[in-house]
Amino acid sequence: MSKNSFSQLVCPFKPEDPAQEMQLRRQLLWVFFFRVVLLTFLLGILVFFRYQYSEGYQTVSLQRVGLFIGAIYLFTIGSALLIKFVPCTRPFTYIQISLDVLLTSILVFFSGGSQSFLIIIYFFPIISAATLLLRRGALFMAAQSSLLYGGVLWLECSGTMARYFPDSNLDQIMLALPIFAIAGLSFFLTAFLSAFMAERLKVTETALTQTTLDRDRLAVLYRQILTDITTGIITINGREKITSFNRAAEKITGFSAQEALGRSLSQLMPEIMEEKRGEIRPLAMLQRRDGQKIPVGYSWTRLNMPGDEEHYRVYTMQDLSLIKKMEYQVRQAEKMAAIGRMAAGIAHEFRNPLAAMSGAAQVLEQELAADPTTQALMNIIVREGDKLEATIHNFLEFSRPVEPNMDWFSLSALVTEALSLAENDPHWRQVDINLQIPAGLDCWADANQLRQVLINLITNGVHAMVDTPAAALCITAHEESDNEKNQLILTISDNGPGIDEAIINQIFDPFFTTRESGTGLGLAIVNQIVESHGGRLTVASSEAGTSFTIALPLP
Repeated sequence: MSKNSFSQLVCPFKPEDPAQEMQLRRQLLWVFFFRVVLLTFLLGILVFFRYQYSEGYQTVSLQRVGLFIGAIYLFTIGSALLIKFVPCTRPFTYIQISLDVLLTSILVFFSGGSQSFLIIIYFFPIISAATLLLRRGALFMAAQSSLLYGGVLWLECSGTMARYFPDSNLDQIMLALPIFAIAGLSFFLTAFLSAFMAERLKVTETALTQTTLDRDRLAVLYRQILTDITTGIITINGREKITSFNRAAEKITGFSAQEALGRSLSQLMPEIMEEKRGEIRPLAMLQRRDGQKIPVGYSWTRLNMPGDEEHYRVYTMQDLSLIKKMEYQVRQAEKMAAIGRMAAGIAHEFRNPLAAMSGAAQVLEQELAADPTTQALMNIIVREGDKLEATIHNFLEFSRPVEPNMDWFSLSALVTEALSLAENDPHWRQVDINLQIPAGLDCWADANQLRQVLINLITNGVHAMVDTPAAALCITAHEESDNEKNQLILTISDNGPGIDEAIINQIFDPFFTTRESGTGLGLAIVNQIVESHGGRLTVASSEAGTSFTIALPLP
């Protein structure tokens, strides 16, 4: 026999929800408690009256009363211990409440039958059944109570009760019928009313539970939205004290929620408290906790709060640093595109006369070789012409970028080749080279363009260490995963004096250079090549040196 078949055999009732099963067990334990308290109290009263007013009838022995109470105690304790092992609580509940009806009938029988005031105890199991088992259980217990009470009346009419109550005058069935009818009607009326109230209570409890769950879910959703949203949200009361401060506000301002809550917004951020009329979304330069000033867009509105809380306001703010930077980059790109188109045409016009001038200078250099002064002047013309030709070549390369031809290749081999080519630079000096590139690390890029990037960065690093006693150049590379995206990280570091903080944001601008012989296009071309690969070039500099980091995506 399978486990499910055995469970259905033991518990033929419809399975309850685990939460409802636990609730039913807890309620049944309370029924056990009230059973013991009520029966002990009533039996104590019964014994007291039997000893005080025992004339005219035979008193039940104290031994039997003690056995009766002890049996109830033992059965109730055993049931309470057994309830956790019962596979189905509902039929067990029917058995327990039916036992209460039986015990009540015994009490009524031994306390006077039709004359017993303990008949009211019948309402206890009926109401318990309505609470635990709803309408079906209440009607079942009302029917059972009516039958057992009818049995008590029948025993009284048959004379069985006379040995305990000689004064009993219920000796005819016709006299017992009205009593039975009134009692039965009372039992069923109580069952209907208590079941109706219990069902209404259950519906209300279910609705309340659902409302509580919905409220809790909304509260969790509200907190999660406030936590995860990238817009800073701040609420203040009528005294301008901050009452809420979400994580985005912490990130934007640099203040933690603990530092901000309870403080005045005008003291913490006076910039956004200034009235700026006529602006849809006012802008302000907000001073962060660390002293840095950043552009923020903000707005505010009143909250519809009851009573004295009608002056609550909510402020929203957003860090516009990245947007402003992107706007600047777009403007620069548009400006450089226009300049590039114009300058490319001019460069073409310069290139042909420059070639003619260089050729003529070389001819004159050969014909006038005997004159040292003329020879020196011709050398200057040829050298400067070559330099101007290189500048025009670099500019044309920058203004007309070539689409990269992507392929796999060994990164360590390409770096070694780039180092060999960089050593041919006339300004090269011997430095300590430290390569940390895994032998099996492959790169997905245009090998020719990446070689040009490496030569430029290596040459710049060596030039930066011209006055450094123990010059060292470190080239490292590794593969990493970020947000399920693989990328190659290539870093070129030197231990030179570093880049001045005032100009570090300009080093990628075209024609910006700090060297007399530089064209100002090297790093601009490097940045352009990296971006054409879908990568990112960043720089970090301090007095201890400068590091350029290239992040290239891998398929």
